[in-house]
Amino acid sequence: MTNFELANIFGELVELLEVKSENPFKIRAYYKAVQVIENYPIELENIYTKDGIAGLEEISGIGKGIAQKIEELIKTGKLVQLDELKKSMPSGILEILKIQGMGPKKTKLVYDKLKVSDIQELEKVAKEGKLRNLPGMGEKTEQNILKGIEFRKKAKERMPLSKALPIANLIINDLKKLKEIDKIGVAGSVRRGRETIKDIDILVTSKFSEKVMKAFTNLTYVEQVLTFGNTKSSVVTKEGIQVDLRVVENESYGASLCYFTGSKEHNIKLRELAIKAGLKINEYGVFKINIDKKIVGKTEEEIYDILKLKYIPPELREDRGEIEAARNGELPVLVREKDIKGDLQVHSEWSDGADKIEEIVEVAKKRGYEYIAITDHSKSLRIANGLTAERLKEQIKIIKRLNEKLAPFKILTGTEVDIKPDGTLDFDEKMLKELDVVVASVHTKFTQDKDEMTKRIIKAIQNKYVNIIGHLSGRIIGQRPSYLMDFEKILNEAKNTGTFLEINSHPDRLDITDIQAHLAKDNGMLIPINTDAHHKLSLADISFGIITARRGWLEKKDVLNALPYKELITKLHQKRE
Repeated sequence: MTNFELANIFGELVELLEVKSENPFKIRAYYKAVQVIENYPIELENIYTKDGIAGLEEISGIGKGIAQKIEELIKTGKLVQLDELKKSMPSGILEILKIQGMGPKKTKLVYDKLKVSDIQELEKVAKEGKLRNLPGMGEKTEQNILKGIEFRKKAKERMPLSKALPIANLIINDLKKLKEIDKIGVAGSVRRGRETIKDIDILVTSKFSEKVMKAFTNLTYVEQVLTFGNTKSSVVTKEGIQVDLRVVENESYGASLCYFTGSKEHNIKLRELAIKAGLKINEYGVFKINIDKKIVGKTEEEIYDILKLKYIPPELREDRGEIEAARNGELPVLVREKDIKGDLQVHSEWSDGADKIEEIVEVAKKRGYEYIAITDHSKSLRIANGLTAERLKEQIKIIKRLNEKLAPFKILTGTEVDIKPDGTLDFDEKMLKELDVVVASVHTKFTQDKDEMTKRIIKAIQNKYVNIIGHLSGRIIGQRPSYLMDFEKILNEAKNTGTFLEINSHPDRLDITDIQAHLAKDNGMLIPINTDAHHKLSLADISFGIITARRGWLEKKDVLNALPYKELITKLHQKRE
């Protein structure tokens, strides 16, 4: 059982326990376990196979009780507690819980009052205007629920990159073991780093295509074989994602990789350039039109070179000006993971993180970082065990003592402070003044209208102690849409006040988006790339933020936390002055 599957099961358990109004401390423990499992870089089943339940208990955030449940799932494929909860309520309740605006309390309310037990019934009563009369609801809530239902329908058509990329890598690593394969690589929107994908495209070169295809279609995690052929086969994995494998000629590998990477719009521009040069370009290579003779095709670099273009990194191939930039020698030198000097949004066990500060620092140092900011939640976020001012003051003292021991490495004192519905913050300015970095985020009341939400965020930006706005749009990819806001107004206010808009690298957020990051860059703003890590090993999620940054044309010079510590502190404190 994969970590993806385990996290989903515990996520369902959390949701149903909340509907049942069970013990909040138990719910919080399961909630933390979900975050740990879904971000853990090693498959828990492999750990269990090697070291048994003791190996699971060594993982931060996994206690004895949760370890036993993981063991139960690995051994039986089921969780008795979850099965009993499911039996006690209609099967459609879980789907209702996934609708934006339908938390556990509202789900229980509509079931108790209107006997709504699935999404179809929820949509029906909402369209009939029956929700608005329930306690705590109204016409606006009703309309937001209908929007949430529509969003959910569309979201099912695509999968987040964070789920698709590990599957692609798993398949590639397994197929690499075949001596019959010469070259192998992922193509399509996965290679371009799009935040959601429809399917996975993999290309190989081999003289033994039938053996390769048999190995591919017999992989243990293949649920269904859609088509089988010598040059192309398609399967559906147990996660429900389609994977297409193509075997191509070695001499055409570069052309095929370019063609199947896309995007469609990028390829059209390449074809137009080829035609003007008396050439034809397709997945087999580049040909002279008049004699139909292949000129190049083995590598992508030679494809771009024959068209008199600098090589264009896959993340930029969206027809957003990259062709023109390549022609004029103006392509950006895209930021790389090794350019990052630290992480400016990390959570510890003081709030809803899994690890001690010292443990987080140890991993950060192994990554080659110079610094890290501990930004635990503020008091309003109770489910996340948010810190009171007193607890935050205590944490500051501990961090200062740690800094004396850890020099030259630096731990920045910080907070992820809640932006309240009226735009005020969860801590007063006297408290915020004590911190090195303040990340301000919206965690509640997502249904405010565009004007209200814009004013709310701008008010937080205008606080001279707020350095960074965290996960600006509040979206959860495929689960919750962005709340309404005027990005242009927020961007302008952030620029004018010296406030930074982060790229949140959490795989389900990637917020701000690549397009928004590009706009911020064009406005001369520095952008922090943070993980919002709740587990020390989730510091590795920075890779997803880097992909988003690269798609946004960001270079090292555009990234706040690519600065050395002294320059970073100067930038952070400029706003106060």
